Amino acid sequence: MIENSSEIANWLINAIISFSATSPVNSLQNSTGEKAWDEPLVGFSHGNDPLYQQIKNHIGDFYWTPTDVFNLSFPGTPLNPDQLSVICWVLPQTEATKQDNRKQKKYPAERWVRSRLYGRKFNRALRQHVIDILTTKGYQASAPVLLDHWQWIEHQKHGYASSWSERHAAFVSGLGTFGLCDGLITPKGKAVRIGSVVTDAPLPPTQRPYIHHQEYCLFYKDGSCIACANRCPSGAITENGHDKIKCRKYVRKIAKEYEKIYHLDQRACGLCQTDIPCESQIP
Repeated sequence: MIENSSEIANWLINAIISFSATSPVNSLQNSTGEKAWDEPLVGFSHGNDPLYQQIKNHIGDFYWTPTDVFNLSFPGTPLNPDQLSVICWVLPQTEATKQDNRKQKKYPAERWVRSRLYGRKFNRALRQHVIDILTTKGYQASAPVLLDHWQWIEHQKHGYASSWSERHAAFVSGLGTFGLCDGLITPKGKAVRIGSVVTDAPLPPTQRPYIHHQEYCLFYKDGSCIACANRCPSGAITENGHDKIKCRKYVRKIAKEYEKIYHLDQRACGLCQTDIPCESQIP
């Protein structure tokens, strides 16, 4: 078992980047065999960070804190919040995928749909890889979204909500803040996917370079940008925020039918994440 928290953090960062670079699962499964994701960003947070309880209070009792996740995963060895850490990573879309999706006005590009389908499989594999390597070092670890208990629910206040939000965990872990469309604006932009694992390995928290949860969004800063709203083909994004029900309906019913021309059984859209100032950077 590695004892020094900084050494564990560096080891995990290198392991996540290496797995992303070498795993054959990180693939769009197209004729060129190109990668689904560029090099990931990694951040950490403490299980006792007060933001986790604040998020639970805001969303509802069904929402998990890191302690809830660990106790569900390892009911025989309950731990206190200060004994837990959260590992988060950001998987940036490739330039080719973003370039293709920028050209789209109503439906997602094929590369984007492939990144949703096959990139999700890689993210799942990466979560399991992180769990496995931590286990080999003598630590316990669990990926919240891989638990049988994890679920989406319709929510009167939020439209839809889940037992654990990887975007919120990434926000707590210093990796970004939210935009008008609810996407997380990271140093690699908003065209990303996110993964997370809860563990009893001691890890130094990543310093958050922001104070407010919407700090990086130009709309919330000074009202100067509604590019994501203009890109939304369903009208689900307005100055009032993101209508998750309208968005979900478009992705599941309208966009999904179009995606059949790619011979891919996958729901996707992502237009609000491309051809915008925060696509690939903090604007």
